[in-house]
Amino acid sequence: MNDITAALRPELESGLSELGLETALSDPLLAYLALLQRWNQTYNLTAIRDPHEMLVKHLLDSLAMHAHVTGIYTLADLGTGAGLPGIPLAIALPQLQVTLVESNGKKARFLREAVRQLQLGNVKVAESRIEAFDAPSQFDAITARALATLPLILELGGHLLTPAGRLLAMKGVLPADEITALPAGWQVLATHPLQVPGLGAERHLVEVGRSADEGMTR
Repeated sequence: MNDITAALRPELESGLSELGLETALSDPLLAYLALLQRWNQTYNLTAIRDPHEMLVKHLLDSLAMHAHVTGIYTLADLGTGAGLPGIPLAIALPQLQVTLVESNGKKARFLREAVRQLQLGNVKVAESRIEAFDAPSQFDAITARALATLPLILELGGHLLTPAGRLLAMKGVLPADEITALPAGWQVLATHPLQVPGLGAERHLVEVGRSADEGMTR
């Protein structure tokens, strides 16, 4: 851990408390942030460079959905990039089995190193395009953060969900047009406004699942 990330500890601990999470999580989360900063200098894993911005827009933003992941056992994070939201969620919820799906080779290398250094026994890395990831009906939930529209996420990764599985899509403003355009057989189960400590912008979590008729036929 470097001096910059250590200086962020008070704000991170305050944010964790605000989200109802243990402040002890700050150690592994800051270790992840320090690793991300170091690799980002060479590999350009994320466009955000400022450590404070990374804290708010990466760590706390990812963790804002944690309450809606409780009770889920298997989660695939699609197009995870640098491991967001999958790695922060895996750190906060050790019972959650997370698969990070990423096709970019340099990002997948970073993910494998992060899993190794942080000793995340509940995380696997799948270096694959989402639509080519061969794990049909294996996940209780899939998630995606700033990846694509709701219809496209379902087109690419819907096959990964169990019959009762859910897409947990992280969005900014509630995407009314995307919801209207959901493909047949899918419906919005719930929408949740999210409060991200230190962030003034809107955030929503959209839960999508198979419609009752579709679920009965699968």
